[in-house]
Amino acid sequence: MNGAAFQGSAWGALFVLAASVLWGTTGTAATFAPDVSPLAIGAVAMGVGGLLQAVFAARSIIAFSASLRTQWPTVALGSLAVATYPLAFYSSMHLAGVAVGTVVSIGSAPLASAVIERIVDKRRFTARWVAGAVLGLAGAVLLCLAEAGQTDPASAADPGWSAPAGIGLGLIAGLTYALYSWAAHRLINTGVPSRAVMGAVFGLGGLLLMPVLAITGSPLVASWQNALVGTYMALVPMFAGYVLFGWGLARVRASMATTISLAETVVAAALAVVVVGERLPVLAWVGAALVVGSLFVLTLPAPVGRKGRAEETRAEETPAEDGSPIPAARTRP
Repeated sequence: MNGAAFQGSAWGALFVLAASVLWGTTGTAATFAPDVSPLAIGAVAMGVGGLLQAVFAARSIIAFSASLRTQWPTVALGSLAVATYPLAFYSSMHLAGVAVGTVVSIGSAPLASAVIERIVDKRRFTARWVAGAVLGLAGAVLLCLAEAGQTDPASAADPGWSAPAGIGLGLIAGLTYALYSWAAHRLINTGVPSRAVMGAVFGLGGLLLMPVLAITGSPLVASWQNALVGTYMALVPMFAGYVLFGWGLARVRASMATTISLAETVVAAALAVVVVGERLPVLAWVGAALVVGSLFVLTLPAPVGRKGRAEETRAEETPAEDGSPIPAARTRP
């Protein structure tokens, strides 16, 4: 990989990692508003955050409106996935528990993303991605098992139906996360700036969530604390986080981005220790180390022993829609 290609992919990985750190705060933040339903939390976070993205990108959306209209099926698919993801994700955590819900939702996204790229874009699974995904998923599962072992059985939800339902919703969340990541990446690769893409896709998704917020959101204004939680969720992890994620998607493949976002599980576990006061067993720290190891595998430069291998790596790091590398000017947000 040449210096410019590595620099672009490294910045992309850093942007996605920063977004994942912000997303990892959502579970802890939601604990400060226990009487707000998961549907309301998801609707205010992604709904208001998505509308803010549209406002932030208004000029860019208008400038590239013709390009976005010609690709309306991809825009519509991404927007529908954006609207579905938070409802499934927060409901999954509510039913199956924060640990299981987070791991299933975030952990299944890299696999779904890679399958989408394989079927639709005909992209091969790379050895680097497989190694990173295996390490990251193994670490996420260890985190899940460790937190499950810490759960008080007397306070656990009824396992008769809630746990399987939560896992099912987590799989839906992982699929929709992969879908809107793929859709945004595909649109960016046609030459539309990441700001316009994220503003259009997330703005439309936010509009779709407004009826849900209107129906379920009354507890958000019942107290200042609930209102502050809702405001934080919309502004920081969703608005700022997805601006960073959009910049990252302009530089790395969707499957790599969703794999790097496994770092969210480590951040969530760390905050559970520091803020909530939970104590993590050794198994959890091993899992966190594996997730961090997967990030090194995914972001370190690839060997360039053979010219063909280096060219293939460059094409994989910044692929255009037709499979060719993206020119540097097109990768800027």
